[in-house]
Amino acid sequence: MADVFAGLQPEPVWRHFYGITQVPRPSKKEEQILKYLKDLLGDMNIEYTEDSAGNMVVKKAASPGYENAPTVLIQGHVDMVCEKNKGTEHDFEKDPIKLIRDGDWITADGTTLGADNGIGVAAGLAVLEAKDLTHGPMEFLFTVDEETGMTGAKELKPGFLNSDIMLNLDSEEDGTLYVGCAGGMDTAGIMHMRREDAPAGFKALEINVGGLKGGHSGLDIHTGRGNAIKMLARTLQIVKNGHGARLNSFIGGSKRNAIPREAEAVVYVPEADVNDIIAHMAKVTEMLLNEISTVEPDLKVTAKEVDADGKVLDDAQFSALINALYACPHGVIKMSADIPGLVETSTNLATVTMDDGKIIVGTSQRSSVESEKQDCTNMVKAVFELAGLKVESGDGYPGWKPNMQSKALKATKDAYKELFGDEPEVTAIHAGLECGLINEVFPNLDIISFGPTIEGAHSPDERLNIPATEKFWTLLTKVLENLAKAK
Repeated sequence: MADVFAGLQPEPVWRHFYGITQVPRPSKKEEQILKYLKDLLGDMNIEYTEDSAGNMVVKKAASPGYENAPTVLIQGHVDMVCEKNKGTEHDFEKDPIKLIRDGDWITADGTTLGADNGIGVAAGLAVLEAKDLTHGPMEFLFTVDEETGMTGAKELKPGFLNSDIMLNLDSEEDGTLYVGCAGGMDTAGIMHMRREDAPAGFKALEINVGGLKGGHSGLDIHTGRGNAIKMLARTLQIVKNGHGARLNSFIGGSKRNAIPREAEAVVYVPEADVNDIIAHMAKVTEMLLNEISTVEPDLKVTAKEVDADGKVLDDAQFSALINALYACPHGVIKMSADIPGLVETSTNLATVTMDDGKIIVGTSQRSSVESEKQDCTNMVKAVFELAGLKVESGDGYPGWKPNMQSKALKATKDAYKELFGDEPEVTAIHAGLECGLINEVFPNLDIISFGPTIEGAHSPDERLNIPATEKFWTLLTKVLENLAKAK
């Protein structure tokens, strides 16, 4: 195990987490991590079952004397969000994560860490191999492709699991027990490009918006963090209106479930205006910082001359695109009236790509109320249609309705209070957990979610708290014991 983890407890959890971080595991490309898990199970002489989607289930016999206890399922997903800082050299399909220990935190060198949900999978593996824990019959479910559509959970079929209680280990706040989550929907606006030659006497400029924090489009949407796509659209409107700029390319964001940290566009502008536009970016930066510097102190807008292919988007389409990005809602739409501080409904303007003759604007909507999720989706759809974009929406995934009478909740609350002397917070989360989808297929499954503190998930700022991870393991093993001994 790497020196980064030297002396850390619990050793099995950190050992398995290290092993997971050394295996590439982008969403939809989980072949390497699945092979790693299969080889690991083979070394432990443990059998597994795999479904057509790649989800794996492993069974573990009960501790002696607890064979008649409820069967408990530990669940986590094997894929990770792959984000890196501009200028960071890292191939997520080939390279291991470079780990850094910074005081009480584990983080990565310029990339996402993958503690979401690598630490949950690592804890499951540690329970699986442990010989000294008290627990009833157990199952372990490792799902694929959680981060880009939850397709692993969507493909689960009745009969694949036989548990009574599920512990989802994909939450990110110590001392908080989650009993509900938001459902989600992806909505894309598509424009088929009409391109023409750039006007004579025009030069290409690349305009960049960077230095933003980004973050999880559910957990961090209420923080007021800047959206690089929104800021770039605003900047392009300034350059278009003031200098007659024409658009060559626009790229922003990278994941539907991440607030976009960076965006860049190449525009053609009159040669005589090039230096003025480059200099003016300092004023644009100052203007935006005046609005958001408390949250985004490192924001910067820059421009530089570049070589491009001499083509520009039809000017009417350029205007329609900027108007769509300007008008597209982003952020919190409604707060919950039932759970103080909980975001009920939100939308994330997530990505802009230009490829194969099309501009695709990607967004995602979340809500714990199904009708509000659909209403928010319709709002985004209306904006895109008014701008002349074709709209495509995914099937989405359901929310997870809280069950305050849950036996799993009682066992976890009792364990937390016994161990730490405090009452844990019980709430829902404005993020998509697999719990709702799994509960649809297995409606009698009693579910709760908890985990250690992870900050900055889905961004290169992601970090995992070391003391909270030890506390998480202590709680997990105590919950298993309480469930085994419950009458």
